Amino acid sequence: MLGIVILSCRNCGLSICTTYYLVAMAAADLLVIITEVMLRQISNYYFQWTFLDFTPVCSLIAVLVSTATDCSVWFTVSFSFDHFVAICCQQMKTKYCTMKTAIVVLSTTCILLCLKNIPFYFIYEPWLIVNNIPWFCSAKPIYYTDSGWVGFDWCDQVLNPLLPFTLILFINTLMARHILQASRVHKALRGQRKGENRSDPEMESRKKSVILLFTLSGSFILLWSVCVIEVIYYNMTGKDPGDYTVSEINFQQVGSMLQNLNCCTNTFIYVVTQSKFREQLSSVVKFPVTSIIQKMKKHKN
Repeated sequence: MLGIVILSCRNCGLSICTTYYLVAMAAADLLVIITEVMLRQISNYYFQWTFLDFTPVCSLIAVLVSTATDCSVWFTVSFSFDHFVAICCQQMKTKYCTMKTAIVVLSTTCILLCLKNIPFYFIYEPWLIVNNIPWFCSAKPIYYTDSGWVGFDWCDQVLNPLLPFTLILFINTLMARHILQASRVHKALRGQRKGENRSDPEMESRKKSVILLFTLSGSFILLWSVCVIEVIYYNMTGKDPGDYTVSEINFQQVGSMLQNLNCCTNTFIYVVTQSKFREQLSSVVKFPVTSIIQKMKKHKN
């Protein structure tokens, strides 16, 4: 929430286009924390037999969790592609890297992902019925055998995390290659040699403009890698997750934990990589204290 507030003020020295993507990513990450971590994980472990365990409610939570996770992932892909165009495709930059395009991309992505995840509501059936009240969510057996549901499950895994994981890797590889080539050409044009140590404002500016992207993308790739491996293992073996061994369950849970952790790291990344964000964060944190001190001084006077 703090990241959303600070970025929305647009005082971090970032372009409007980049700010829109970062705010959208932060909002999606916050929704993942609320729906997956708080409403599902914490509720299941510490607050069982509440209204959240009613079958219609937990089915709705499943839809919200999947939608929020998909938005978090695909907003990261959109942000990566926007920076790729800005750095590597100068002819497209003026038309694509605009506030209007960012709004269209983010809103269209969000709407499509919401529609895509509606079927999750119909996957589950009551695990237990007490006094005609359906409790908890259990996947219907037909979900694992019906060709339609099997195809839906396959498409869901391709859309998240296999395809976005591959796209982010590909985009960052192309961008790193482009930056290296541009750096060599620029140094050659300036007549710079290995033994020289001239300051290069243009290259320093370019480094600062891409360090945020590489850090966010690198964090995403690192924290999602275990989940991607588990998905590939699941599809290659065709093994039902309900039949996993203890080691396989632990591996799956570690992947889920790292996946959720990815939604908590972005604000720390902003702090590490953006000096103006740190300044704004410091101002926001100090504001309550300074306000109290000023009021106390006025009261004394």
